[in-house]
Amino acid sequence: MVNRLNKYIKNLNTKKRTTIKDIANVLNISAAAVSKALHNNSRISDKTKKAVKEVAKKLNYQPNHLASALRSGKSKLVGVIVPRTNSHFFSSVIQNIEEVLNKKGYNIIITQSNESYKKECANINTLLFTQVDGIIASMANETIDLQYYEKIKSKGIPLILFDRGENDLNVDYIGIDDYHSSHIIVEHLVAQGCKRIAHIGGYKRTRIYNNRIKGYLDALKKHHLPLDEELLIETNLSTENGREKMQELLNLKIRPDAVYVAGDYAALGALQVLNENNIKVPDEMALVGFGNEPFTNMVTPGITSVNQHSPEIGRLAAETFLNYTKKEPITQELKKQILDAELIVRASSNKKTDPF
Repeated sequence: MVNRLNKYIKNLNTKKRTTIKDIANVLNISAAAVSKALHNNSRISDKTKKAVKEVAKKLNYQPNHLASALRSGKSKLVGVIVPRTNSHFFSSVIQNIEEVLNKKGYNIIITQSNESYKKECANINTLLFTQVDGIIASMANETIDLQYYEKIKSKGIPLILFDRGENDLNVDYIGIDDYHSSHIIVEHLVAQGCKRIAHIGGYKRTRIYNNRIKGYLDALKKHHLPLDEELLIETNLSTENGREKMQELLNLKIRPDAVYVAGDYAALGALQVLNENNIKVPDEMALVGFGNEPFTNMVTPGITSVNQHSPEIGRLAAETFLNYTKKEPITQELKKQILDAELIVRASSNKKTDPF
């Protein structure tokens, strides 16, 4: 056996992948016995299991998950699609999805669209080819055509959307109440004495940003505040866009006295421009962001923002997927799980501080 093992080790550099058959040849047993040993089958002796695992380690054997998935119909892999991974919100959701699924023997494959519809479609194709058991996704800003998500559904693969998702797909969804979030923000700014409130929002074609815009407009109407079309801006909510749109607002003949930005990175860009122009925040202009990114509590002044409850969204998304994996056949009821928003008030909007 030692000679056969040395031979295979010597040839490792010329082989693309060590297979179960290679381990079987070294030990002079069947490939079926090797497979059972690697899966701790009770019909295989502990001695054989130990020998198989030692040889597998020396030959740097890596299981072929795709082949295993084709044989068993289960890959124990779940695909996760996010617009970007450099956001605390999305990284926190991913972390909590992974923690829940790992405990149940699942691993995750993380892909990011970078807000590109084309890349999102490619990610979906890759995950389907990898035979994932389910997909948990938050859509790209560019996504309008839902055919690739319909493709997931047509294959009977569980699809759970979070944060960004479209009602037309009729799938499980987890997120916060975006419409009510805007009401909370406008209510807060009105309580601070603000009367001319601008909104730097995302694109209306994306459901969550459309709901935030509707909430903003209805909240203005509720408080009998005028709607000025030039105070309602759509953008991709990057830091650079936040800078650009804030400068446009400063160039208006009548400036707003508050700005509600539908994303913290754009709010950061807006704050940079306000500081550079020596605009006193919040006395001359109040500012509110969205997402409660860690930096909102580190800049000066700290940015008031909406907590999106990312850990809970991640856990709920994972648990929703696991509901599909129960052994007994069940009729899965689609769930829309909407969490209450929480406004974290910081110095950027807090004009009325308690003197005591």
